Amino acid sequence: MSKWIDISQPLNNNLAHWPEDEPFHYETPVTKEMTGSVNIGRITTSAHIGTHVDAPFHFLNDGKRILDLDIERYIGPCMVIDLSDFDEIDKNALRAKGLSHAERLLIKTALPNQPERFPEEVPPITADGAAYMQSLGVKLVGVDTPSVDRISSKDLTGHHALYQHDIYILENVMLDHVEEGAYELIALPLALEEGDGSPVRAVIKPIEER
Repeated sequence: MSKWIDISQPLNNNLAHWPEDEPFHYETPVTKEMTGSVNIGRITTSAHIGTHVDAPFHFLNDGKRILDLDIERYIGPCMVIDLSDFDEIDKNALRAKGLSHAERLLIKTALPNQPERFPEEVPPITADGAAYMQSLGVKLVGVDTPSVDRISSKDLTGHHALYQHDIYILENVMLDHVEEGAYELIALPLALEEGDGSPVRAVIKPIEER
């Protein structure tokens, strides 16, 4: 029987973060020696740390928050594809994979999985790429980069295009050790009622042929 594969970035104090954003920090301010019974940890972090999802409120003031989103999008069959040979995740790159349908799509790029190093640039999802994903039935897309847009982007073309095509966003999945193919995905966000994003524990399991 297939085992679940963890495709999350471990949350630790060395994890790279967006410049000027709140880094992840864990400490144990209350110890068993102090209480006589338990250790109690504390974390401070951006909502967009490590492997995480974006809610529309992240880039739209009137957008939905994390707890408004459809939880079903984050659980179910997905396809992992390798677009390492392409500089952009556009229609031509996606067509090259010959997909006919995919409800959830996880995309491996040429960017190596290095959680402790924040990249200078990433392959963005283009407007025509988002439109083509919708034609395939995609409802969620995951990338192995910290953003679906270029790092320097201010207009966030990819975020807005995916939103317009009703495609949820998952970022910073770890796919270097994952082969292309069909999988089951679980990538549940925390129940952050007002959240514009949330860290997730993302796992996949190969779908066995019957």
